[in-house]
Amino acid sequence: MENLKISTAQFENKNGDKDYNLSVIEKLAKKAAEEGSEVIAFHECSVTGYTFARHLSKEQMLEVAETIPDGKSIIKLTEIAAKYNIVILAGLFEKDAQDHLYKAYVCVDKNGLVAKYRKLHPFINPHLTPGNAYCVFEIKGWKCGILICYDNNIIENVRATKLLGADIIFMPHVTMCTPSTRPGAGFVDPKLWENREADPTSLRLEFDGMKGRDWLMKWLPSRAYDNAIYAIFSNPIGMDDDQLKNGCSMIIDPFGDIIAECRTFDDSFVTATLIPDKLSLAGGHRYLKARRPDLYKNILSQDHTPEQKVVWLEGK
Repeated sequence: MENLKISTAQFENKNGDKDYNLSVIEKLAKKAAEEGSEVIAFHECSVTGYTFARHLSKEQMLEVAETIPDGKSIIKLTEIAAKYNIVILAGLFEKDAQDHLYKAYVCVDKNGLVAKYRKLHPFINPHLTPGNAYCVFEIKGWKCGILICYDNNIIENVRATKLLGADIIFMPHVTMCTPSTRPGAGFVDPKLWENREADPTSLRLEFDGMKGRDWLMKWLPSRAYDNAIYAIFSNPIGMDDDQLKNGCSMIIDPFGDIIAECRTFDDSFVTATLIPDKLSLAGGHRYLKARRPDLYKNILSQDHTPEQKVVWLEGK
């Protein structure tokens, strides 16, 4: 493998406005390509918008969703990838021929669809069907995987994707700044966003505190460290429906170090060069080799009934 230059982006999407959202994706992809990036990743449901979907009926969801790979958004993403010679990863709602609905994330290059992944733990809308498979594919000689938002909170998903061969895991999110049972969690007042030019400090304190980045730092770097992977985290900035999101799109190396992070309130991206040697030098590589599955394979495979409780969606 050779070094790989990857960008991760953040932007303020518009509810259901795929034309607008794709125009921002094109603007950022163009700029990243001009700066030498080979890959750019966007957040969960970056094409369609996300949080607004909690209010939609199945019929409305089917209107927003698209088939893959022949939907117009995949065609447009492929055109952008070909125009600027850059690999693009982005998310949208998917529907199939039987009108099943999924939360999907795709990788496209100049030739079309490279990979598609369906979120294993969707919850924003009750009509979404969970995915039932991991996804490992290749970008320029690097083995890659995808896990969407909540999927990354279940640690087995990250380890399984690594064991399937992934050295890069794309982790698109719409997260942070929502209520939870953990201390310090909660929404961030949208008025702070409206006043961000006059008072950036108050907004940054909220974004970086326990409602946002401080919580992320409790677990995200450990996913990269424990599994000796590059984690490509993407998250929106600004209003997503009626909820404010704090961006912080970042790239974390196999040592668990943040090597690039978006630190503005703007639609933007950051870029890092991924180096193959780090994959084998990192401690996680040794830990994987030292595993003793004979001790715990039966424990980890115990049957149970999955339960998912999302506090901020209750009563919505």
